[in-house]
Amino acid sequence: QVQLVESGGGLVQAGGSLRLSCAASGRIFRINAMTWYRQAPGKQRELVASITSGGSTNYVDSVKGRFTISGDNAKNTMYLQMNSLKPEDTAAYYCYAIVEVKYGDYVSFWGQGTQVSVSS
Repeated sequence: QVQLVESGGGLVQAGGSLRLSCAASGRIFRINAMTWYRQAPGKQRELVASITSGGSTNYVDSVKGRFTISGDNAKNTMYLQMNSLKPEDTAAYYCYAIVEVKYGDYVSFWGQGTQVSVSS
């Protein structure tokens, strides 16, 4: 199995910054892509940003220009640098990964989530 462990969440004032990390460990042949999702109370989970093993990135419009996703393939770790945070960014942030656990065998996994709270 594969474990995804997020860290870096916390409470910050509007305009501040946080850096989230998601470290993958376990039976990993190769990570195909990693994604950050978030879910605010009473709202559906939404995709925030994603990155492929080749480095291609994608962002939801509301975070473009403020958030940057990056990855370290050697460490099987993904990061989300969040700048200019707004109260509407408050949510639980989840890491999601598509992992090739052995050649040609792809499985998806979720992390346990980390809370980001932005005060006005």
